[in-house]
Amino acid sequence: MARLTLKERFIDPRSSSKRPRRAAYALPTLFTAGNIFLGFIAILRSIEGALFGAGGHLGANPHFEVAAKAIGAAVVLDGLDGRIARMTNTVSDFGREMDSLADVIAFGIAPAVLAYTWGVHFVAPGGFLLDHRAGYFLAFLFLLCGAVRLARFNVQTNPVPKNPGRPDRKYFVGLPIPAAAGMVVAVVYGADSVPLQDWVFSAVWLTMLALLSFLMVSTWRYPSFKEVHMTGPRSPLLVIVAGALILLIWNYSQAVLLALSSLYVATGIFIRAGGIIRRRFRPRHPPAAPEHQVS
Repeated sequence: MARLTLKERFIDPRSSSKRPRRAAYALPTLFTAGNIFLGFIAILRSIEGALFGAGGHLGANPHFEVAAKAIGAAVVLDGLDGRIARMTNTVSDFGREMDSLADVIAFGIAPAVLAYTWGVHFVAPGGFLLDHRAGYFLAFLFLLCGAVRLARFNVQTNPVPKNPGRPDRKYFVGLPIPAAAGMVVAVVYGADSVPLQDWVFSAVWLTMLALLSFLMVSTWRYPSFKEVHMTGPRSPLLVIVAGALILLIWNYSQAVLLALSSLYVATGIFIRAGGIIRRRFRPRHPPAAPEHQVS
C-alpha cells in the first residue's frame, strides 16, 4: 500500500477536487489563536510587572520574565502555523488575515507594552527621558512600524528588496516583526528581567527600539529560511547543528537566544553595508563609444 503524504491524509474523500477536510482548516487556526492568547498573556503580565515593581520590588521581576517567554513562544508558533497550512494545503485568505491580526497583538502591542514597562517606566526623569514622553513615542513607533510592515507584506505579491540577492533564494523585505519582537524579549530575558532604572541604559534601549522600527519598514534584505522544509530529507550536518543548538538553548538559554536574535537583526545591516561597499569599490568600466551610422 502506497504511503500517503500529509496533504493526502487531509483530503476529503467526498470531494472531487481533492479539497482538504473542513476540520483540517482548524489546525493552523489553532496555532494562530495560540499566538493571540500568548500576546494577551504577555500584555497582562507586563502590566502586573509594572505594578509589582511599583511596590518596591525592583530586582528580578517574574512577571516580565513570563511576558518575555510568552512572546518568545508566540514566535515559535508563528513559524509553525504558516508551514502547517502549506503542508496540509489549507492556505486561505481568512487564515492570512487572522495571522496578521495575531501578529499585531503578539509582536506589536505586547512587546511595545513590555518595552515601555521594563525599559522606561522605572527610570527617574532626567537626561534623555525628561518626562517619559520619549518612551511613549518610541514604544508606539515600534508598534506602528510593525503594523506597516505587516500591511506591506500582505499587499505585495513579489516584493523586491533594495539589495536583491540570489534569484534562487527567498528573502524578507525588511526585518520581520516576529524577529523584532524576539530581539526585544531576548534583551529583557537576558537581563534577568530586572527593569532599567538608569536613564543612560534606557536611552540605549529606546535607541534600539528606534533601530528595530526603521529596519521593519526598510527594504533591506533578510534571510527567509523558507527553503528548509519540515518533511524533506535531512543531511547529517543539519541534524547535528539542530541538536547542538537545542542543547545550547536548553543549558544557556539567555546568552544563546540573545546572540541568535542579535545576529539575525545584524544580518540585514551587514548585507546592506556589504552591498554599498561593493558598489563603491567596484571598478567602473568606461562608457562604450557611441556608434556612428555610415551613410
